[in-house]
Amino acid sequence: MSSIRNVVLVHGAFADGSGWRGVHDRLTAQGYRVTIVQNPLTSLEDDVAATTRALDLQDGPAILVGHSWGGTVITEAGVHPKAAGLVYVSALAPDAGETTAQQYEGFAPTPDFVIDVAEDGFGLINRDKFKAGFAADTSDADAAFLRDSQVPINMAVFATPVKNAAWHDKPTWAVIATEDRAFDQAMLQHMARRIGAEITNVSASHALFLTQPDVVADVIVTAAKSAL
Repeated sequence: MSSIRNVVLVHGAFADGSGWRGVHDRLTAQGYRVTIVQNPLTSLEDDVAATTRALDLQDGPAILVGHSWGGTVITEAGVHPKAAGLVYVSALAPDAGETTAQQYEGFAPTPDFVIDVAEDGFGLINRDKFKAGFAADTSDADAAFLRDSQVPINMAVFATPVKNAAWHDKPTWAVIATEDRAFDQAMLQHMARRIGAEITNVSASHALFLTQPDVVADVIVTAAKSAL
């Protein structure tokens, strides 16, 4: 059985694709062809379209990887015929007909993860809470850069239901940060179990896509070797 050689990385809210640099470097060093999606974060439809464009460009099957809000995006976009497997990195995983916001119901609040919403409906993580809520295991300098380069997200996306849930038909893996302050840990574990993911736990903050590139890359390689 041949291994999949293509990987598509999808970032989450408040971030951009540059946070995947460590994962990108580790995968490309092993011969993988990596494409990094830049989500506009303006609507679920727009983010799915950006991911679909990236999948259209692949020359064969690909592993589709999503962090945080990117999990909702790959859940919808993953029905693409070139998406052979899904990797959820501390990521949301709604079912068809569900909204992202519904995933939080019944789970504990996250007081360190504070979103300030502007009059236009776009949100950013509170500057004073950013490191504690998003990137507690980064240096002060890296946390400050992530804070200052935040990409605002249209908060309406969290109330938009997904039409398809690719995890019903595609093999799935999950990397979960055990020190995540953006989601209740029980919520992350529940979502990963519900989608039937092979789960890897790692001591990290919500920014594990940046701070744990070895672990994330290793899971992606595992998926690439076994998804076909």
